[in-house]
Amino acid sequence: MRHYFTLLRNEIWRLLISPGTYIAAFLFLLVMGFMFQWLLQLYTSDPQDETPSSLFFRLFFVPVFFMVPLLTMRSIADERSSGTIETLLTTPVTATEVVLSKFSASYLYYCTLWFITSSFHIIFFTFAQSDTFIDPYPLIGGYSYIFLSGSLFLALGIFASSITRSQLVAGILGFTLVFGFIVVGSNVEDLSVLAAGQAHWIRQFSDHVDALQHMGDFSTGIIDTRAIVLYLSCAATFLFLSILMVEYRDGAS
Repeated sequence: MRHYFTLLRNEIWRLLISPGTYIAAFLFLLVMGFMFQWLLQLYTSDPQDETPSSLFFRLFFVPVFFMVPLLTMRSIADERSSGTIETLLTTPVTATEVVLSKFSASYLYYCTLWFITSSFHIIFFTFAQSDTFIDPYPLIGGYSYIFLSGSLFLALGIFASSITRSQLVAGILGFTLVFGFIVVGSNVEDLSVLAAGQAHWIRQFSDHVDALQHMGDFSTGIIDTRAIVLYLSCAATFLFLSILMVEYRDGAS
């Protein structure tokens, strides 16, 4: 891992000069700003049982669907299509360093964009002038889940980029994987109707992989260690698969 930080600096620089990076940032902040404004209007017209912060985090998946593909689709697919990854791997750089540096750069940018949204809550609290409008625990729990789940979502995007040389295919596949984990995984319990004999097992599996339920728990201050193990282990697995794909497809060429 001697060259990891050198590659990481290079990847961060590539993100900063890429138009897609700023498109992702603009769309993300625009969508999240409108969502936060809509929630405040909903909250003032029809008071909710939950705080605006909790409601805000429950819609986390909306920007994730387009944000993850935009941040990761160029990572390895672009290197492969341009032929630079073969040259890179002929140097004393390993596939592990290449994959982890690309993942780390995307993850840092992902977390930075989400961290910027904390200003929404600060501005709201400043103008609200009331301690009843803000609770630190939903903010801490919500952002903890965002940063935790982001490791898996970006690992899925990196994996999608590692198996193709087309950025478009990588983007579509990355979107499909993230969509499948969040939406399909959160509705697995509905399959219990189709498999009555396995209903209990399916219900347990659904509780374990339900991303929306995980966010609901974290945003109310309930930290489930099973979710932590799930996201970190799955992220490590897909990064490992990405490394194998790079070594198999590009290291041998």
